[in-house]
Amino acid sequence: MITRVKNFFQGLDNKGEMALDLVEPGDDSNLYGRDERVTKALPEGISSRMLYNDVIRIAWPSFVELTLTQLASMVDLMMVGSLGPWAITAVGLTMQPKFLMMTAFIAMNVGATALIARAKGQDKPERANTVLNQAMFLTFVLSLTASIIGYVYSEAMVKFMGAADAKTLEGGTVYLKIQMLGFVPLALTSTVTAALRGIGDSKTAMKYNLMANLVNVVFNYLLIYGHFGFPRLEVAGASLATIIGQFVAFVLAIRTVTRKGDYLHLSYKGGFRPQKEYIFRIFNIGIPAMIEQLVMRAGIIIYSRTVASLGTLAFATHQVCMNITALSFMNGQAFAVSATSLMGQSLGKKRPDMAQAYSRRTRRLGMYVSIFLGIIFFIFGEFIISLYTDDIDVITYGTQILKIVALIQPFQSSQFILAGALRGAGDTRTTAIITFLTILLLRPGLAIFSINILGWGLMGAWIAYAADQLVRSLLILLRFN
Repeated sequence: MITRVKNFFQGLDNKGEMALDLVEPGDDSNLYGRDERVTKALPEGISSRMLYNDVIRIAWPSFVELTLTQLASMVDLMMVGSLGPWAITAVGLTMQPKFLMMTAFIAMNVGATALIARAKGQDKPERANTVLNQAMFLTFVLSLTASIIGYVYSEAMVKFMGAADAKTLEGGTVYLKIQMLGFVPLALTSTVTAALRGIGDSKTAMKYNLMANLVNVVFNYLLIYGHFGFPRLEVAGASLATIIGQFVAFVLAIRTVTRKGDYLHLSYKGGFRPQKEYIFRIFNIGIPAMIEQLVMRAGIIIYSRTVASLGTLAFATHQVCMNITALSFMNGQAFAVSATSLMGQSLGKKRPDMAQAYSRRTRRLGMYVSIFLGIIFFIFGEFIISLYTDDIDVITYGTQILKIVALIQPFQSSQFILAGALRGAGDTRTTAIITFLTILLLRPGLAIFSINILGWGLMGAWIAYAADQLVRSLLILLRFN
């Protein structure tokens, strides 16, 4: 049994042929034929096990990377939580402004991943590298602009998010300003990660991001509390530890794509000169994704402000639950990486039958993991919440909320994975429309109604969250079908 498991994971580590490499390329009639549905039968010589291996080979490094990254974020909040509910709230109020600043380059990364995956499927490495260079140029310009704006308006943004007292406002402002100082390295690292995932290499990103997380946690311990002669910086120390870790990841990521002989290679000689054709292609996919991100951030900001109106204690409970819930996102996001990469490569090779086969199996695997996570949240919710705080009210309400989170896990996972598959196919417009309907209209609207009209308090906000996830999952499933 042990030998079988060992051989299985050795197979996943093998960087040789995927199942997709063993099938013949299709032609335009495969891609654009409208008269018959794609068959569920696998091509001759291709087994279901081979497809599962390809999915897991891409997904498991992403899953490990994203999960441990979120665990590091959870440790951050646990360490900050020892300072009091005000510190949890201060950090929590900076999250959405920071994500809003990240919107533009995250969207361009969606375009870069899809185009690089297509180029890989077409066996055109020179095109993939041109996309990488152009994406890095765009990311640098967009992230530098965003970091300047974010730094200048940090206090205004934290105040807008609903800081209830001077201590929370001051802590949140300091935290966000420090984050903006490390914004460009964070952005450029994310573009390298997106490019690597486009060619199906998620293991490399896992390695440098895990190193960043380790550095982050160590400096959290040193800078939040002032151990071993380091200054006690509290909330500012947590923020500084984060950007130190991000800079380590940036150095390792750049080193990865500047090595000669690798499939992706960043060229400094003329490589950053804007090329309209490739920038247009990145924007063509990225703009709808950016609209989706902007709409999503706008909806979440309205939603967060509504929750913040309930007071510091309620928002601290909400932030802890969101931090834990984000751990469950890692399952869907990791398998979405597989779905995006394999969909893009399959369509690049003009084999929609392989794209469908990969998508079905990716969704199935994600479903199994989501059910397991749901059981953990339902049974051990009280224990998990108590790791953040000893406040009895936060633990009581948080435990109830995690039961809601547990029940929606399978739907949430399916939503992430199928949306990833649609992005791999270049269909970012549909996900933008669905996001508009659910996150901008349904979630905040239902939260406002539940809190202000029905008087359901924090539980009403999380019922709105669950409704958003369920409706969004249904709409994305209908589009994919």
